Amino acid sequence: MAAGATLGPNCFVRANSFISDDTKIGAAVEIKNSVVARGAQVPHLTYVGDSVVGPRANVGAGTVVANLRHDDAPVTLSYDGGRLSTGRRKFGVVIGEGAKLGIGTRLNVGTVVDPGATTAPGEVVRRDVRADGG
Repeated sequence: MAAGATLGPNCFVRANSFISDDTKIGAAVEIKNSVVARGAQVPHLTYVGDSVVGPRANVGAGTVVANLRHDDAPVTLSYDGGRLSTGRRKFGVVIGEGAKLGIGTRLNVGTVVDPGATTAPGEVVRRDVRADGG
């Protein structure tokens, strides 16, 4: 936990997580094995596991990040036009700088949310979210 991070009531930051300065982890939020970068907001009722939340990203209330494939295969991420294996059975998402997730967003394993990209409230995200909407 860096100085200047704000923690709300009943939040749970598990071991092997890094919470940067000027961040907000709100009420009833669970952060597991994740990095939450400077200025990011994870305000309330959210689960983020095995993930990276970029600087100044905002994760809407009630967002849930999936971090385990049902078939136990290694999670893959988009990279340079293809897919890159993380070599990990558990890996959540990468949320880019300044991205904004609507309330109740559900994110599939290995999702990459581009810097500045947004999701709609209640959106179920099964593939990467591009800033240009593509």
